[in-house]
Amino acid sequence: MEIKNSKVIITGGTTGIGYETAKLLRSLGAEVVICGRTEEKVNAVAKELDVFGIKADVSIEKDVDNLFSFAFEKLGGLDILINNAGLGFMSSLTETSTEDFMRIWETNTKSTFLCGKLAAQYFIKQNSGNIINISSMGAVKGFMNGSAYVSSKAAISGLTMCWQMELRKHNIRVMQVNPSEVITEFAEKIGYESVDTERKLKGLEIAQVIVSMLSISNIAFLPEVNVWATNP
Repeated sequence: MEIKNSKVIITGGTTGIGYETAKLLRSLGAEVVICGRTEEKVNAVAKELDVFGIKADVSIEKDVDNLFSFAFEKLGGLDILINNAGLGFMSSLTETSTEDFMRIWETNTKSTFLCGKLAAQYFIKQNSGNIINISSMGAVKGFMNGSAYVSSKAAISGLTMCWQMELRKHNIRVMQVNPSEVITEFAEKIGYESVDTERKLKGLEIAQVIVSMLSISNIAFLPEVNVWATNP
């Protein structure tokens, strides 16, 4: 598809992968709406990147409705949804509380469903559109202390596959990106300390993958892409 002048929503767009993707798409001429949970940060990043921003917790249905209404008002339509918002969490199975488990699922999985549903409704009417779900290599292979996080990301794989089967007939491309470790604030927030960070993926590499997936001819799509660091 043509990136220039395309209309994009990116959830979790103030840091990491979301920030870098918004920055890259905007530099290529796309019109972009980002959202995040902190109004001050959303406004600062929106101004910096010359994009539109709105405070929204995409695990809350009313906030998702507001996000899409805002995007349609500012953009006049929609071509691309990038479901990027997510939280990390590390704890053993026996020490993971039900509250923490559900909190991760609400943010990582429920938000993907809510945003995907609204985007699909619009895309079906216009008979075109693109949905990219940002998951994790954790969706492909689990790891210790990852019950809440990994299961939430594996569920996104299930959503992606179902949407691919449902929406292809409407010329809607549904794609998933599974990054390995990416150096962002995401890890810091859960107390994980990365090592050899210069050899690990950054948000820019994932943004470049997303742009590449979107840029191929509309008659083709990449169902799922795993992104590894070359020599971490």
